[in-house]
Amino acid sequence: MAREKQAEAEAEATPERSYREQLDYLNPIAQPLASRKLTRKLYKCIRKAAKHKQIRRGVKEVQKFINKGEKGIAVLAGDTLPIDVYCHIPIMCEDRSLPYAYVPSKSDLGAAAGSKRPTCVILIKPHEEYQETYNECLEEVEALPLPL
Repeated sequence: MAREKQAEAEAEATPERSYREQLDYLNPIAQPLASRKLTRKLYKCIRKAAKHKQIRRGVKEVQKFINKGEKGIAVLAGDTLPIDVYCHIPIMCEDRSLPYAYVPSKSDLGAAAGSKRPTCVILIKPHEEYQETYNECLEEVEALPLPL
């Protein structure tokens, strides 16, 4: 109970930026960018996947499992600097026909995964417990236009 109150106090102390404000900090390579609605759906799916331990978090881990041929949706943070840290991930996804999308904030991405630390890339694996949410996200991410 005390932890919940402490978490709420911390959440109130840090002013949360709106989707529009987060767009000011995007990298030039952040394409395709998820809409506000899709971003919320992806965060919801990530929270459900994290409960069932069905996510891969961080560049090193995601890269390893993409190379091994694991399927899922790659979600990248659009405000990660320097870009060199993860600019190869979209290319790997395209080579293996894995859907991917950018969301505006790495801190929100980390929070959705249940971590206090920001995360620049997450791979959501499919699971029967949240299959409906996963399929919705998958359809919308695949519908996004890929950059040239």
